[in-house]
Amino acid sequence: MEKPKYRRILLKVSGEAFIGEKKYGIDPSALSIIANQIKEIRDLGVEVGVMVGGGNIFRGFAAGSYGMDRVSADYMGMLATVINALALQNALENMGVFTRILTAIHMEEVAEPYIRRRAIRHLEKGRVVIFAAGTGNPYFTTDTAAALRAVEIEAEIIMKGTKVDGVYSDDPKKNPQAKKFDSLTYLEVLNKKLKVMDTTAVTLCMDNNLPIIVFNLQKEGNLKKMILGKKLGTLVCEKN
Repeated sequence: MEKPKYRRILLKVSGEAFIGEKKYGIDPSALSIIANQIKEIRDLGVEVGVMVGGGNIFRGFAAGSYGMDRVSADYMGMLATVINALALQNALENMGVFTRILTAIHMEEVAEPYIRRRAIRHLEKGRVVIFAAGTGNPYFTTDTAAALRAVEIEAEIIMKGTKVDGVYSDDPKKNPQAKKFDSLTYLEVLNKKLKVMDTTAVTLCMDNNLPIIVFNLQKEGNLKKMILGKKLGTLVCEKN
């Protein structure tokens, strides 16, 4: 049996990853790709926590910028992450993977409230734990929530799934001369204002020496390859 490099990880899945070929909402084929990759690493014995975003349905920060009350907008964004979490749970359980959704906002009819010890216990029992509703507080992104939950559950690494194969100096779709970074330090990310994760999330990872890998989640097999030690994407850590 192939031996995984990591025992416990936190996978950050942005809301945009659920869109696939659509312009809005959830694309079943994109959802299936995400779920299948999670199943592949769970079958290797890796303990998996997943933080889901909600940008495919509603983005609080954007709504706040055109006049909506920022606090109300952020709570709406948190509810959007719960919708994505339920969709991912259904896709995983259709594949025979046991899951639990833990939310930062209490809604016992659809999910369990987030309790750190409960989350760790679910992971130890082999269940994929899906974290929803961010931190439960406005003004904090799901990137920050991912860093916070990763530290709390003692994950060895954050793997951030995106539409591109790493971190670039500029948007590679608009600038063909954009340079891809194989590795970066936390300070380089902060000083160059690179769009890896927001400043609060990167700082929290730096303070706790928690590495981040940014990679293309839409390409099937990438997650398993990294779990087995293949170098993909961009690694952000203490030393370059």
